[in-house]
Amino acid sequence: MSRVALDYVRWFLNGLLILTSGFLVLLILMHKGRGGGMSDMFGGGLSSSLGGSSVAERNLNRITVAVAVVWSAVIVGIGVLIRFS
Repeated sequence: MSRVALDYVRWFLNGLLILTSGFLVLLILMHKGRGGGMSDMFGGGLSSSLGGSSVAERNLNRITVAVAVVWSAVIVGIGVLIRFS
């Protein structure tokens, strides 16, 4: 690969890292802590107090895991680029 192509890949990965980091922070902050979490935010307080998780919380978990996997892959990709360039 040429030096210019590697620079473009590095810029792309850095941009993707910034985007996924921001999304990951927002998604983690939306999760349920000691309080109600996302289900209480949208009016599902009774179901969360009964111990069940709502569809919104399950989807939030899936999206968070997917963004975390992409974030991890970007970190590994940047590390490989730094190592071999």
